[in-house]
Amino acid sequence: MPMRIGVDIGGTFTDLVFLRPDGRLDRRKVPSTPDDYARAILEGITAELAAAGEAAAIGEIVHATTVATNAVIERRGARTALITTENFRDVLELRRIRIPLSYDLGWAKPPPIVPRELRLTVRERVDADGRVLVPLDGPSLERAMDDIEAKDVEAVAVSFLHSYCAPGHEQQVGAALKRRFPGKHVSLSSEVLPEMLEFERTSTTVVNAYVAPLIGNYLARLGERLAGIGIRAPILVMQSNGGLISAAGAAKRPVSVIESGPAAGVVAAARAAAAAGYTNVITLDMGGTTTKASMIERGEILRASEYEVGGTVSVSSRLARGNGYALRIPVIDISEVGAGGGSLAMIDPGGALRVGPLSAGAVPGPACYGQGNKLPTVTDANVVLGYIAPGSLAGGALTVNPALAEAAVDREIARPAGMSAPEAALGIHHVANSNMVRAIRSVSVERGRDPKDFTLMAFGGAGPIHAAGVARMMGIRRVLVPPVPGVFSAVGLLSAEVEHHAARTIFMETRDPDAASRQPVLDEMRAHLVQELTAEGYSAGQIRLKAAADVRYREQSSEITVPVSSMELSEQLLREAEARFETEYQRTYGHVGERKEFELVTFRLVASVARDVECDAEWAGHGAARGARERTVFFTPGAGPVGVPVVTRDELRSAARAGPLLIQEYDTTVIVPPRSAVWSDEHRNVVIDLE
Repeated sequence: MPMRIGVDIGGTFTDLVFLRPDGRLDRRKVPSTPDDYARAILEGITAELAAAGEAAAIGEIVHATTVATNAVIERRGARTALITTENFRDVLELRRIRIPLSYDLGWAKPPPIVPRELRLTVRERVDADGRVLVPLDGPSLERAMDDIEAKDVEAVAVSFLHSYCAPGHEQQVGAALKRRFPGKHVSLSSEVLPEMLEFERTSTTVVNAYVAPLIGNYLARLGERLAGIGIRAPILVMQSNGGLISAAGAAKRPVSVIESGPAAGVVAAARAAAAAGYTNVITLDMGGTTTKASMIERGEILRASEYEVGGTVSVSSRLARGNGYALRIPVIDISEVGAGGGSLAMIDPGGALRVGPLSAGAVPGPACYGQGNKLPTVTDANVVLGYIAPGSLAGGALTVNPALAEAAVDREIARPAGMSAPEAALGIHHVANSNMVRAIRSVSVERGRDPKDFTLMAFGGAGPIHAAGVARMMGIRRVLVPPVPGVFSAVGLLSAEVEHHAARTIFMETRDPDAASRQPVLDEMRAHLVQELTAEGYSAGQIRLKAAADVRYREQSSEITVPVSSMELSEQLLREAEARFETEYQRTYGHVGERKEFELVTFRLVASVARDVECDAEWAGHGAARGARERTVFFTPGAGPVGVPVVTRDELRSAARAGPLLIQEYDTTVIVPPRSAVWSDEHRNVVIDLE
């Protein structure tokens, strides 16, 4: 069996998991290299192959990347133009009337990715039924292309009114652009998102064009660099929906990989939770830059069809919008906040302690890494509190210096606030926990779920350090920490399925007697997905199809996506969609409508190929670091330090052991606080029960 490699690039570390030819798993953490993300990947792979002592055939590399997300957040994507219908150039500026904080009088909309001088219009018009009202005007298109040439544009997005049901004009413009500018990326809304809702469709298409050159160049360079060391394995990329796509597919539609890394962690969590018998789980994935939360309910990953990226909180919730850029793509329902191990702590002008969203990142990293940063981070606070061991981290990838951490916390927080360094560090730790609670609330409370009914599964390099404190704040009684939590998302990459998604707006009343007339649209979607996967080398017998529908009450504007059991627009399917919609509406909003009239807005199909990958195999090498068997730790303000035993995961048994306790891992520390008990289950999960 050839070696398979999972690679997850984070803000601080790049995690690599290797499924070796002998069936065993190995892992490495190397510092991320933001100036050239591929360099860290090559360093980790080269080190693993050197340690193996012999060349191993590599079958594939499965990759999760934050390159697209960071490009949006940092506004360093391609210089992009938008061609749209005459008189509709300002839809990106107008947006939706959504304000994330209702009483913030100083709030301002984020600036559009495409400035107004690059929003170009063409004379054309079709109506909502797809009838051409104004033919595409050639001279206005030529003027737009002249502007594109004069203004040194790298990518072009095309989004015409009602092109989701009549794509002909967009296709003509796309062909003209490719003839005149063969080197520029062109994104058509009728290909990226053939759905109604003009703003969301335009925003999604613009973001796709904005990041496409960056993602395409990155994946091409990565392939070339790997070939340079003799690796010519295919590269698969994790999508935001939890499925894998080829590198070529990701380069063509990069908007689908915006939340690549967080999705991999949820996929791994779903598998681990199912194996251990947990059906309701909230995930807490805390890395170096951000913390991500998601929900697994009744064994199913919760997904959404809309997402907002680039704000202070990246969310799919309808209740917290307006800070970022709208994307209408299938995503795992993930909430993300700027609270990671590298998040900077500071005293604001009003004297309040703030943590994040600014981060020290991988370079220079937290103060304790000794790479030049003098400002305190969450990691530095955890070092001062004794939660992180001094000395080497992640098998020697970095060195932790407690003196540097304490100096940063004391100078920037403790002395200005008139308190001791440990008290200031506890404050930083608790504020970071509060930020994480925001993420959990957005995927649970704001969807009508009570977090107390769920188990918290914590992973990421810093997740197990904060999990018990976050759980207590939310009233959650049990915390689950899976094996190898620090590289858990990379494990999810190896077990994910290949997936292709399609959606079409068909807009009809569910009691329409002519519903069957829309069936050819569904048949075309199905044929297109099967064709895409067979072109990638999969047989028709390997392909599984799942369907879902966006349903809403008649004349409302908010639909809910519900699964349906068939791909045929029959009477039975429509009644099933109505019933499932009302069940989810009740759970989300607490009531149902009195008038039982419904509209089916969009039909969705997912074609997937399962891969027979066993990721519960034995782990090779890199055992937990053996250090001091006791550390001095601070848990409570004013209580002083306490001596806490330090153990490894292998020392835990099924019999519960009372906290406080520190469980030292290769890639993290599991904090078991006072008034709790900890034990290990048959799957080697660490289970913490909180009083």
